[in-house]
Amino acid sequence: MAVELIEQPRRVPPDGRISFEEFLDWCDEDTWAEWVDGEVVMVSPASTEHQNVGSFLEKVLGIFVEAYDLGMVMRAPFVMRIPQRPSGREPDLLFVSRERLNLFKHTYLDGPADAVIEIVSPESIGRDRGDKFVEYERAGIKEYWLIDPLRQSAEFYELAVGGRYHLASIEEGIFKSKIIAGFWLRVDWLWRRPLPHALDVLRQLKVV
Repeated sequence: MAVELIEQPRRVPPDGRISFEEFLDWCDEDTWAEWVDGEVVMVSPASTEHQNVGSFLEKVLGIFVEAYDLGMVMRAPFVMRIPQRPSGREPDLLFVSRERLNLFKHTYLDGPADAVIEIVSPESIGRDRGDKFVEYERAGIKEYWLIDPLRQSAEFYELAVGGRYHLASIEEGIFKSKIIAGFWLRVDWLWRRPLPHALDVLRQLKVV
């Protein structure tokens, strides 16, 4: 079933540079924006296709992580603060391991997640493959998934020795996460229309 999106009025970002704390005070849960080195970057609302893929991954990954008590999965809008640039990004989905749940604050994650998923759109492709790729690598985010529904392309990057991203191998169409223990994903699930039922996928993952 397609997700019906309700378009929200776009807020006007503050003039000039602001602190991260000022950004949090200004940015509410309906505002799609990021904070990059003191400047507010507005983000376009997501498409139905983007949201459907995000909802599918959130359900499957979230239930898997909860079932095995691995940590927490969070979906945008939720700010992840990383100090290297510094920036406050809003990944489409993020995973934080059980041992690092103390990083969750009331309105943001105070540090890099263990894994980040970005669903690429025409508006975001430059950020996702450019600035965010570099920032996430420098921050030590162990896995970075880039999902592009338009091109039916999925790339899974793993942080290798030396702190650089390398493409993970996909064997027989299946990606196996090294960070989310036991989780695997058949990549062509993401391109099926309609998307697979989450319960069917969770049965294959032996969760239900």
